[in-house]
Amino acid sequence: MSILNEVAVFLIAAVIAVPLFKRLGLGSILGYLAAGALIGPSGLGFVGKPEDVLHFAEFGVVLFLFIVGLELQPARLWALRRSVFGLGLAQVALSAAVLTGAGMLLGLSMKAALIAGLGLSLSSTAIALQLLGERQQLTARHGRESFAILLFQDLAVIPLLALIPLLSERPGDTGGGGQGILLSVLKVVAVLAVVVLSGRFLVRPAFRLIASTQLQELFTAATLLVVVGVALLMNFAGISMALGTFLAGVLLADSEYRHELEADIEPFKGLLLGLFFIAVGMSMNLGLVIQRPLLIATCVVGVMALKGAVLFWLGRPMGLMLQGRRIMSLALAQGGEFGFVLFGAAASAGVLDRELTEQLVVVVSLSMAATPLLLTLHDRVVERQLRRAVPAEYDHLEDAEQQPVIIAGFGRYGQIIGRVLNMLDIGFTALEVSPEQVDFLRRYGNKIYYGDASRLDLLRAAGAGKAKLLVLAIDDPDASVRTAQLVRANFPQLPVYARARNRAHAYRLMDEGVKLLNRETLLSSLEMAFFVLQGLGFDEGRARHIIERFRKYDQELLQKQYAVYQDEEKLIQTSQQFREELRSLFEQDNRPQTQAQLQENGEDNAPKAPPPRQP
Repeated sequence: MSILNEVAVFLIAAVIAVPLFKRLGLGSILGYLAAGALIGPSGLGFVGKPEDVLHFAEFGVVLFLFIVGLELQPARLWALRRSVFGLGLAQVALSAAVLTGAGMLLGLSMKAALIAGLGLSLSSTAIALQLLGERQQLTARHGRESFAILLFQDLAVIPLLALIPLLSERPGDTGGGGQGILLSVLKVVAVLAVVVLSGRFLVRPAFRLIASTQLQELFTAATLLVVVGVALLMNFAGISMALGTFLAGVLLADSEYRHELEADIEPFKGLLLGLFFIAVGMSMNLGLVIQRPLLIATCVVGVMALKGAVLFWLGRPMGLMLQGRRIMSLALAQGGEFGFVLFGAAASAGVLDRELTEQLVVVVSLSMAATPLLLTLHDRVVERQLRRAVPAEYDHLEDAEQQPVIIAGFGRYGQIIGRVLNMLDIGFTALEVSPEQVDFLRRYGNKIYYGDASRLDLLRAAGAGKAKLLVLAIDDPDASVRTAQLVRANFPQLPVYARARNRAHAYRLMDEGVKLLNRETLLSSLEMAFFVLQGLGFDEGRARHIIERFRKYDQELLQKQYAVYQDEEKLIQTSQQFREELRSLFEQDNRPQTQAQLQENGEDNAPKAPPPRQP
């Protein structure tokens, strides 16, 4: 089959499989893997030689790590050093020890069990980071710790590959003894020095020169050249290409071209990373699975269970919450792409026989395919069952009646109010229904009670009958309205200061008699509009007057629309009338003064077009 035909097969398989699996809620990665298994040698056989495709598609992982590096400035990377060399080392060492022991119990020799344990201790950087990124958890605590572990694993590939010749029984495979290892280390240090120095003193000036040409395609070509060049250097030194390009990305993370570099690389990364997952699916020997289903299934389950248990246990001393520990252990429990490299090198050196190598490759491939499925099951089954399980006992509020303020909901909104009150030494009782949030805030010294503010007994225990006011800062609109209903029915004398997520939420709160409410994004948006007006040449007093006038008019509209908010046609009509009235008001009152104000500030500072009309 010609290259063009193979490209068409890859594209057709991806376009069909990935949307289907996304529609089923199984994620894009599982779709790519299934597409690869279908068109590969063990499936329909449309494409052969998956190892060639995999070797080329690994460049997608290289580009992926380059983008990750662009988003991680050197200072942030330095802050991760303890997690990288502490948690990362512990994970590789403990996982390798446990898996090596399991291999020896299954009858493998010491050397074969050691290589298998070390290879299986590595996780898939591409799959783990992609899954965490899709879930928007890379910046969460467990996401950062997972990234640190993966970074150490990439570093560990170098000494692991150097270990294989030492275990080989073939003459001449010792890699030159201590002198050979020393030369390899010196080569690695030299190449890393070249990358760091060129990134600082060569690449940035070169990008400035290329950017001055204003040729977008030239900038894209230069970006790809940097990635390819660093990858070739790393390959020459025997270092992980992904690790090298990650380092290059970190060195460019605080440059002025960071966002443009990321935008140029992103399309290539997406295509090649998808091709990498397809190649992994193609490399699965389904025939071996059919021949030995029980053995392969036992190995896959055993590897992921043992490795996941180690990760779950390590999450505890790192202070991760239970949910974070579960997600980290599932996201990193699979084998990784570097396992293919390690097992291949070990087979070439005679440390592993061909049959065992094929079994290990299948185990790694299936574990990679199982990871997205396990995370999906975790979200749909485990998390759901935990929510339905008997909830933890709410806190007893012994001294809460002495506090004049009750804050229901202590997330980002309620915490700011609490900090202001705390600064003025005004006591308050904070109620939060999320046990994870309560545990997290208590670690920082916050006094907060675990409890559901929509329960009458807890409100009474919190002192709602004697409190001066209640701040309703619950994030969930339904829970917020239920709490407002409860307060109105049982504590009618208690003033409620409510947070509304939007106008619809505000109308529902107004139905419950809440008069003092604040739409959470309104004031911050108006403050930004104030700065925008100043940037357009309005003086501070004039800009503040315009913003205040808009705020009052919008508040009046809120009251008017409340009477018809359940009638969509009338709601649209009143919104249109509001825009016209406001536009007419400013045209009559403000526009002449606006033009004069802009002229006073000079033609260079004024926009060429008239000031934009208020929406």
